[in-house]
Amino acid sequence: MFPLRLPPIFNTIHCDADETKSSRAASALQTVKSAISVPENEIKRWRRTFDANAQTVINGEKYLNVDQFVNAIAPKGDLTKIGRAQFATLFPVADSSKRGLISWDDFVVFETILKRPDADYWIAFQFFDVDNSGTITYDEFKNVFKANIGPDSIPFDFDCDWIKLYLGKKNGTHVLGYSEFTQLMKGLQGERLRQAFKYLDADQDGFIRPEQFKRIILEIAGHKLSQAVIDRLPTLCTLTPGGRISYSEVIAFHNVIREMDMVERIIREATAKSKDGRIDQSDFMNHCVSTTRYSLFTPMEASIIFHFAGRGSATQRLALIDFAQLLDPRWQAPAEQTVEKVTSTSMSVVHQVAHSAYNFLLGGLAGAFGATIVYPIDLVKTRMQNQRSTVVGQLLYKNSFDCVKKVFRNEGFLGFYRGLGPQLIGVAPEKAIKLTVNDFIRARAMDPETGRIKLGWELFAGGAAGGCQVIFTNPLEIVKIRLQMQGEAAKLEGAVPKGAVHIIRQLGLFGLYKGASACLLRDIPFSAIYFPAYSHLKKDIFNEGYNGKKLSFLETLASAAIAGMPAAYFTTPADVVKTRLQTEARKGQTTYKGMGDAFAKIYREEGFRAFFKGGPARVIRSSPQFGFTLVAYEYLHRFLPYPFQDKPREVETALTSQPDDMSKIRARNALKILLDVHGDIGRRASQ
Repeated sequence: MFPLRLPPIFNTIHCDADETKSSRAASALQTVKSAISVPENEIKRWRRTFDANAQTVINGEKYLNVDQFVNAIAPKGDLTKIGRAQFATLFPVADSSKRGLISWDDFVVFETILKRPDADYWIAFQFFDVDNSGTITYDEFKNVFKANIGPDSIPFDFDCDWIKLYLGKKNGTHVLGYSEFTQLMKGLQGERLRQAFKYLDADQDGFIRPEQFKRIILEIAGHKLSQAVIDRLPTLCTLTPGGRISYSEVIAFHNVIREMDMVERIIREATAKSKDGRIDQSDFMNHCVSTTRYSLFTPMEASIIFHFAGRGSATQRLALIDFAQLLDPRWQAPAEQTVEKVTSTSMSVVHQVAHSAYNFLLGGLAGAFGATIVYPIDLVKTRMQNQRSTVVGQLLYKNSFDCVKKVFRNEGFLGFYRGLGPQLIGVAPEKAIKLTVNDFIRARAMDPETGRIKLGWELFAGGAAGGCQVIFTNPLEIVKIRLQMQGEAAKLEGAVPKGAVHIIRQLGLFGLYKGASACLLRDIPFSAIYFPAYSHLKKDIFNEGYNGKKLSFLETLASAAIAGMPAAYFTTPADVVKTRLQTEARKGQTTYKGMGDAFAKIYREEGFRAFFKGGPARVIRSSPQFGFTLVAYEYLHRFLPYPFQDKPREVETALTSQPDDMSKIRARNALKILLDVHGDIGRRASQ
């Protein structure tokens, strides 16, 4: 009725059994005590799971049958290589009363077992311990093993020396305890591999045919491989001449599968450190030697890894995505687009325009958010930069803090936001075009397989973004600066403040681009420094993307803010010149004919240090502004994703996937241990 329901060889042990079997009774009592001491929140969660799946009711009590039990314990995903029905193999372990149904108490005990750190081996032990004696005899192991492999499977010799080392001679008195059983299970696959090779090597010449090799691997490790690798298993014969596969190659392939977690870690670390995001066999071996105590992989094993990742070509440099078919059993080849790939050029253009508009909108929202937060700092920076130290009586502010105090005292809190309206109107397209252009160029310069972009292209993408934004930046800046300076002029000269419309009419179209050359000199290097620094801080310092890591809010904010510090400070001289050119000079102040004239006169009259006036205020303003802007931009993309975005292919494995419920993971791992006995375990009984 249920999979692997074997007749008991010994009587069932109860809590009131004889003293000779008290160890098993003590273990059962300890299990019950553990269940009782489970925290209340876990009990509630288990009860919710049980009630949601238990549809069988007898005498007013709910029970789980096999299908309902599978629904309760099987993970929601990751079932491509493990059939959901195969989880029914664990049903006899949970059904301690052997009545074919699992009660609430049985379910609590089973979930408590899953809390054990060794739950996978513990469940496998109970699976073989059919008489619940706490030990496994030779006959028990043999009967359970044979019951789970079909008649067409490669036979296993139970009279071999390897079995005798663990269980003694046939019909002997040596039985396996739990610890001994775990070691037997760990080495069982290797012994099965040796016996299977010897059985199929009819000529005893140390070689088997490719289809025989595939048969062996499917029986003992098919659940660990993707279909793409399974289809290419016979190609292992191409590594050496002769068209056949040696025992050494079979063992090497098995070692790669057994150490797949370490293979993945080495590949991820090596590709992350590689300049081009790709590695060859030498890079793999070198990184393996440098990061492990012993050389884990032989040259033959490395050749096998690159043979299957490179689809038969083991000499090329491979990106992480190339190893996906080897690392991820769920990996599937990209769908062959034949008929559907008749996409018109016009639709492609529409898609690109729509995506750029989407980025433009989010960039505008993010820019307005960042500008509003730091606008008071920007006002202080502007007034400090425009302060002329050569004009008698014009030194209003001793430093930035003195400026803050006087603005608040003379103009009130709203004085810090003078000119914010035009700033918000202009900052939306300014930041939007900067972010959109940078993303656009980076996307087209990026290697689609590695996700890498050369530093030259990073600098070009940032510089181009900074240059394009001047179309909006310059008119915005000149109107904003003149509005910000009106409070100061009103204090000194009693001038009546003018509105933004008056300033625009006064300047005219060409006047709005006064100082544009200095604006370009500031914005191009600023963005060329900022965007590459931001990208490398995220990836190299905070390890974004490593093993699927996503940065937290503070890590993203720190990356964006720190990147803005050097970008803001090193471009301060151009910002000072731009401010002087765009500010309406008052009586007695020096006037400038152009950018070169401004540089010369500022240096001659005020010295080199004048070029860095307001530098700290600029860092304090630009760093958090771009920090909050980029954080808002990335979180807007995360919470409002573009609906037609083509997601890049990623390598998702146990190292990168979102953590599932630990009990479900351990149940799956227990089943994987049993699948090492035979890949079809549980599948035949469920059919």
